[in-house]
Amino acid sequence: MKKENVLFLALAVITVICIMSIGVAIAERSIIIALLAIAGVFIATGLGFTLRKKLRESSEI
Repeated sequence: MKKENVLFLALAVITVICIMSIGVAIAERSIIIALLAIAGVFIATGLGFTLRKKLRESSEI
């Protein structure tokens, strides 16, 4: 597996864990955990898309 693929896999796993923790936060009725989990989803997803764009631009040159 290439280094980039491992990084994308790690970001995907982090995103899934954050999505699962939203469900746990709802079950526990914790707004703070839910907000942190939602922020984690946005950050991990944003990092993944940004990394993919950089890799795509570097390979085109």
